[in-house]
Amino acid sequence: MVSTPRPVGRKVLFMATCLCDAFYDDAARASVELLEHLGVEVVFPDDQTCCGQPAFNSGDWPSSRKVAKHAAKVFAGDLPVIVPSGSCAAMHFHGHRLQFEECPDAEVESLAHRTWEIIDFIVNGLGIKTWDGEFENPTRLAFHRSCHTRGTDTGEAVTTLLSSIRRAEVVPFGQTDQCCGFGGTFSVTFPHISGRMGSLKLDHIMESRPDLLVSADMSCLMHLTGLARVQGRPIPHLHVVQVLRDTLMTARK
Repeated sequence: MVSTPRPVGRKVLFMATCLCDAFYDDAARASVELLEHLGVEVVFPDDQTCCGQPAFNSGDWPSSRKVAKHAAKVFAGDLPVIVPSGSCAAMHFHGHRLQFEECPDAEVESLAHRTWEIIDFIVNGLGIKTWDGEFENPTRLAFHRSCHTRGTDTGEAVTTLLSSIRRAEVVPFGQTDQCCGFGGTFSVTFPHISGRMGSLKLDHIMESRPDLLVSADMSCLMHLTGLARVQGRPIPHLHVVQVLRDTLMTARK
């Protein structure tokens, strides 16, 4: 999705996303802790809101453009914008370009050019190829690759870091690249289709007998683990930044 070089620096702007704000505050906390551990200064603009994806996916582009312009103003400048969500990051560097093709906006284009998903930034921006973390016990990780990270370097970046953690095994499972069924507003508009897609995804994941489900997208985790809980087969889960933070702490004990 991103074909032009993006800025890399030791000072960044951080976008926490709506799901971090509402449900996954520790994923935002872990993201900041990781970046600061790597020597990156993190700036958090207080007046940030949403990336605009809900309106965009629902076809309400006039509303989505308003949200995008607000985000572009909040994250104005030349610093990299780091997002702990492949979905929200893709909205910035891909969705915004689509909805502004016929009405270009320089600030929105700048935001698209400077946005990174956090693991992509750590591996391909900062050049961190291994992670000095470890699990207390051998741990099988099922890594869900979200749809919005297709065509980006996030999937390989996550696999690179997870595979380097001591006592970690990234286990394969069937239809790895298949959608989890959430799709944002798709799960609201077509709940039965969404649920069946998620259940099929869970079937494949569970067959690999993982100890932990991991993803770079909180929306996918929320959908899959919600279904798993309702179906009586709950599975432990973490955002990948939480895995990196927690295993680093374990290694330092």
